[in-house]
Amino acid sequence: MMRPANIVTAIADILAGAAIGASLSSVSWATSSPVSPIGPLAGGSGNGWLFPLLMLALATIGLYGGGVVLNDVFDAALDKKERPERPIPSGLISKTAAALFGILLLLGGILAAAFAGYPDLLSLSTLLAVLIALAAVAYDKWMKHHPFFGPLNMGVCRGLNLLLGMSLVAYAVSFYWFIALLPVIYIAAITMISRGEVHGGKKTTLYGAMALYIFVVLAIAAMAALNNTLPATLPFLLVFSLLIFPALQRAVKRPEGPMIGKAVKAGVVALILMDASLAASFSSLYVALVILLLFPLSYLLSRLFAVT
Repeated sequence: MMRPANIVTAIADILAGAAIGASLSSVSWATSSPVSPIGPLAGGSGNGWLFPLLMLALATIGLYGGGVVLNDVFDAALDKKERPERPIPSGLISKTAAALFGILLLLGGILAAAFAGYPDLLSLSTLLAVLIALAAVAYDKWMKHHPFFGPLNMGVCRGLNLLLGMSLVAYAVSFYWFIALLPVIYIAAITMISRGEVHGGKKTTLYGAMALYIFVVLAIAAMAALNNTLPATLPFLLVFSLLIFPALQRAVKRPEGPMIGKAVKAGVVALILMDASLAASFSSLYVALVILLLFPLSYLLSRLFAVT
């Protein structure tokens, strides 16, 4: 129910956000040198960036996992008709148990974010975690089937997740908040595509998603150029493009459910490459390579577990 492959991509968001935040500070990824932390523990007690970063990774696992579990809870009646293989309609777990599990995951995610800034439990990270949880529930309960606000809402969840990673260096959020618009746009595009997974989609929708994809790629390239990191960023952007565009092009030619499903899966897994590209564009090549290492894991999990 938790979509393990997707959760790996959420961890990539945290690492990319942390890399962007670190570009504004003297954080050293090779040591535990603490600078501009989200709370006194990271900066005042000598524990450096490692503990808060681990807590933020745990937070996104809980928040993403809770969001997708509750998505299945709210969609249980519809899934009984369209996707009877899912855990709730198939009887693997009761709706009540799944709802409780989802709520506990969201609360655990918020708690982990709070501990990232310990002893300041009401840090920026905590606020962002609460906003992510609220946005996830809003999407699951009310926004999912709206043609505009549904994709936008889902994108906002991802944008906030990038900011959650960026909150490792709190003031970086006020400098680079606009970068969160890129995952908002990208995830909105994937959500638009996913509408046709069951009954097929419309070519106009798929072309619209392709335009958004192109915008994201060009925006990251532009940031890399401004940061003088374009040579290091281009390889990541190239692999990112090779993952998303061919699958989407095949869906455009045959806008049938299975082809669209493959395009969605490619788009979700490729999030890791987008995050690696963002990290590389902010001079964090080592972090970009670490993020890249998550790709085989996410891909393998996408073969074993459902992505949508």
